[in-house]
Amino acid sequence: MRFLLALCLCLAAHPVLAEKIAMVIGMGAYQNVPGLKNTVNDARNVGAKLEQVGFKVTYAIDATQQQLLDLMDTFSFDSETADVALIYYAGHGVEASGQNFLIPVDAKVRSIKDVARVSISLDQLLKSVDHARKMRIVILDACRNNPFGELLSAEDTGGAAPPQGLAAVNPEQGTLVAFAAKEGQVALDGKGDDSPFALALMDSVVQPNLEIGLMFRRVRDEVLRQTDNKQEPYTYGSLSGTPFYLAGAVEGGETADQPADPRVAWANIKPDEEQQMRALAEQGDTRSMIGLAYIAQNPQDNRYDPKLAFDYMSRAAKAGEAEAQFELAKLYEKGIGVTADPAKALELYKAAADQGYADALNDLGFLYFQGDLGLAPDQAKGIEYFQKAAALRHPEAMFNMAGMIDGGFIKDKGPKDAANYLYDALRVGSKDVLEQLTTNSAAFSVKTRVELQKILKDHNFMTGKTDGKFGADAISAIRKAYGLTG
Repeated sequence: MRFLLALCLCLAAHPVLAEKIAMVIGMGAYQNVPGLKNTVNDARNVGAKLEQVGFKVTYAIDATQQQLLDLMDTFSFDSETADVALIYYAGHGVEASGQNFLIPVDAKVRSIKDVARVSISLDQLLKSVDHARKMRIVILDACRNNPFGELLSAEDTGGAAPPQGLAAVNPEQGTLVAFAAKEGQVALDGKGDDSPFALALMDSVVQPNLEIGLMFRRVRDEVLRQTDNKQEPYTYGSLSGTPFYLAGAVEGGETADQPADPRVAWANIKPDEEQQMRALAEQGDTRSMIGLAYIAQNPQDNRYDPKLAFDYMSRAAKAGEAEAQFELAKLYEKGIGVTADPAKALELYKAAADQGYADALNDLGFLYFQGDLGLAPDQAKGIEYFQKAAALRHPEAMFNMAGMIDGGFIKDKGPKDAANYLYDALRVGSKDVLEQLTTNSAAFSVKTRVELQKILKDHNFMTGKTDGKFGADAISAIRKAYGLTG
């Protein structure tokens, strides 16, 4: 992490709002298409398991489109201060014109042109979890037969048979989308009260010390077993390189209550899971390569081996994994496990940035702004990179942007823009901004502080005067915007 402003962090402990939130959706009692037998039961049972492992769950059972949209708006706002935001959907889902749509109970479709108007798109669900701080998960048990097949004309479907299942997706870094059946496949309801996918998910999600990537592999294997290989769940997305545990972790692993050093977190993974990772790495799984590289980077572990870490990270970077390119750049910059090579480090930082990797964008902003790795100082180029990283809600980049705007480095932006960056940085969980605003607010101009107070009032966090003075009322509002209860 690189900052343009020096900070001293000494945060006091405060109660924090719900760290894991979920919206569980079950659609069965359809008004205009055939109903579904197990979906509501699946939703209630999956929700109960999520509550068991500490999720605050919002239920949407047999909801209309408008009811679901209203719940999604509230859930989206709440997710900004949650570490994990998860949506589980069980119900009808269809692909139309290459997009995936989830069907509320009141949907009435006469042609393919009606689908988007009366449904909820997968993109809308993804936006609802998009701002969660650590992990974003959307699980769709929705790949059943197209309920509108007989209503769609040959013209609607290009003369082909109506598509079954859902289309493949490509979510952003740190977001996982799990389909009950891979694209083009139909998910099965099963013979009992729950679908095979829901049963496998319920069994796995409550298992402590089961890393999330391996958890979904376990779900896939169990569904394949239950369905005699007729249904294969599939996950899309690129998880971060830090292991994550929904139901509690081994020491050092990342849960919703504390950040993790990935070197410690992966070093503490269970031996059988490490063995599985080594096998997966040999099969080309880049996340396993990155995890094994982090293990080998931990100097407190007897497996510490900088050269091996470099080799694993190089393989993942060569395969195009942005996080690996960024981490490999740091190894070249610092000369760890390899001879220092500033030019190679810069090349890799740029490769990761070109893929939209926010850490790389922010670091390139710093390198250009200050002049480093052989670069001549170029403040305009640095600001360009900071802006790109901030647009991806990178906390340090938003902090850097706020500081530069407030300091007059960006002529076409003013106090309101700086305040918006500060507010957004609070919402994504930047302890640096929280510390600065609650203990050293004078580092920012009065005009910027006034604009921030206005934003806090607009979001009902603050009731007092907008005078730029950060007394008890303003500090309390800042803490609430961050996600603290006191």
